[in-house]
Amino acid sequence: MKIIVGSKNPVKINAALKGFRKIFPKELFVVEGLPVPSGVAEQPGSDAEALKGALNRAENLAKVAPKADFWVGLEGGVEDVDGEMRSFAWAVVKSAKKLGKGRSATMILPKKVADLIRAGKELGEADDIVFSKTNSKLSSGAVGILTEEIIDRTEFYWPAVALALIPFKNPKLY
Repeated sequence: MKIIVGSKNPVKINAALKGFRKIFPKELFVVEGLPVPSGVAEQPGSDAEALKGALNRAENLAKVAPKADFWVGLEGGVEDVDGEMRSFAWAVVKSAKKLGKGRSATMILPKKVADLIRAGKELGEADDIVFSKTNSKLSSGAVGILTEEIIDRTEFYWPAVALALIPFKNPKLY
């Protein structure tokens, strides 16, 4: 089955593939990344905006690459709640007949990172500044840096993909 992910970021491509393999271990998948617009800010600043970005990516993929079995939108987001900056991601999986949504776990970002985001930086850029990294969003991301690679960005994202696949795994219920 062909999966198209709305990004060339290897983290998102690998997370999508791992989520599909976990939910459908007997199936064979071909996955490809194709950047499409999210229609939201570069750094979504709310849960709703991140979900909208993931939905938009999946919908845009279906329009520009109609010959896939699944289209996957992944969108990381942050949200300022009670003085804490929360980080999470949404996954949306779309097929010709069905749509699934799943959200990652949530973590609280360090104050220095949060302050840079509040000043207009994207999370990956803020991480690179605070932790002296380069393009960390293409590898371990904030979660990998903060957990010393116990959980990297792929590990943070793939469960959201698996959760988005629940309607596909249980078609009689959805």
